[in-house]
Amino acid sequence: MEQIFYNGNVITMDPHRPRAEAFLVRDGNFAALGSVEELGSVAADPQMTDLEGKTVLPAFTESHMHILSLGMFLKDVNLQCANGIRHVIEISRSYIRSHNIKPGVWVRGRGWNHDNFLDESRFLTRYDLDQISTEHPIAFVRTCGHVIAVNSLALALVGMADHAPKVEGGRIDVDEHGKPLGIFRERARKIILDAIPEQTKEELKELIDLASREALSHGITTIHSDDFKDVPNNYQKVIDAYREMEAAGQLKIRVYEQCNFPSPTKITHFLKAGYHTGWGSERFRLGPLKLLADGALDARTAYLREPYSDQPGTCGLCLFSQEELNTMIAMCHKAGMQVAIHAIGDRAMDMVLDGIQQAKEAYPRKDERHGIIHCQITHHEQLDRMKAMDLLAYIQPIFLNYDISIVEERVGPERASTSYNWKEFLDKGIPIAGGSDCPVESLNVMENIYTAVLRKNLKGQPLQGWRSEQRISVEEAVKSFTVNGAYASFEEARKGSITPGKAADFVILSEDIFTIDPERIKGVQVEATYLDGTLAYHN
Repeated sequence: MEQIFYNGNVITMDPHRPRAEAFLVRDGNFAALGSVEELGSVAADPQMTDLEGKTVLPAFTESHMHILSLGMFLKDVNLQCANGIRHVIEISRSYIRSHNIKPGVWVRGRGWNHDNFLDESRFLTRYDLDQISTEHPIAFVRTCGHVIAVNSLALALVGMADHAPKVEGGRIDVDEHGKPLGIFRERARKIILDAIPEQTKEELKELIDLASREALSHGITTIHSDDFKDVPNNYQKVIDAYREMEAAGQLKIRVYEQCNFPSPTKITHFLKAGYHTGWGSERFRLGPLKLLADGALDARTAYLREPYSDQPGTCGLCLFSQEELNTMIAMCHKAGMQVAIHAIGDRAMDMVLDGIQQAKEAYPRKDERHGIIHCQITHHEQLDRMKAMDLLAYIQPIFLNYDISIVEERVGPERASTSYNWKEFLDKGIPIAGGSDCPVESLNVMENIYTAVLRKNLKGQPLQGWRSEQRISVEEAVKSFTVNGAYASFEEARKGSITPGKAADFVILSEDIFTIDPERIKGVQVEATYLDGTLAYHN
């Protein structure tokens, strides 16, 4: 089948031909660009689609998020709008009633943020969640994903009603008498996650489908997703769910799996099973090893060189020793895998850089495309090291929507002055791949581009932008969600621009984000999303 899309403002993101008025799609690929007359001469009886002057871009690549977690967020108790502890209780009671959840069944939720609570600005505790129910075990994930709050029944089920063990790389908060408060941070979360019954394969497919539909509504056709953590003891079930959906024609997006294996034993099992970066097919492929070196800035678990400015008693949490990190990075690098490691704090950045450098020196190879996810609290010399090692930066501009309000308080003005330095990344030649870390933040790419370009939160504050010298251009922001996203998965020859020979993945926008007032970018709508030349979403 041949289709000609004409009368459009086609922004290709291909430097060899930046713009076009029409393009030809043949067998799911871009076949040619030009005028209607030019394309008509190379197409036989094509289907014609009038773009009505609308702006067309390559479809977006989301370089780091969590498909299964988003599916659960869309299905479970949504606490994102909760403005207080009492509001959390009201929302949750209503959810249990409306869904007729039987006693003894786990109630899961996500999205609470104590910084938005108007009654008491503190973490949820077992005693708060006990007011929701004492008949259901409850587990509510904080918006950052790095803290879980549970009720007393959940604590009893894991044998921690009255005491809590020390957890390496994590923490279980206790009161003055040593009694658990129901707050599990970082690696301690595994205790709760392991206690919740594992999702069936059919349930996983439902979550994937929910998240895929949401992604397409934002113009996203490719997602680099970290999913194995949501089925921590059975990564094969996740692979099988994706593969079966693809075989049945049910997988609506392309997925590049960031393989989360937080131990040498799990990595060894994975490699011995014959898996590696690039394994898979058109819609589902395995990507890099994914590790978390530290936690999150808002929860004060990001690992810093020096103590937090607003909590001098802690530098955050280090989730692995340097030796453990070095071992796991080296195992995957030696086996030919790509690695992409979460590091938010500057000390965690140091550790990841040391680990990757050691692996590269011990086992030299070319074009690894290793990267660091988040890269938030950084220093100039760390960016120099990233460039010297040809590393990618997986950034989330939308984080500024919240982090503008806390970063200087958390780390002080001096450290903040060298953080979230996306312009410096580009000036030093470090590729940046854009993402949202959804469901930590929304998948809305327009909001991401807005925050990258203006350095403001979604309310338009501060008026002059936060550290406005680190703004990037609209073109650079779009590139991070198209060309660079494809590069991060070794697929720059297959997608990322509207170029003949590449997959016909594209979006139609309500306005031209390159010419409108940048303040309006966040409100631009995705009117249609095409995957392989086929309409996958229409607003």
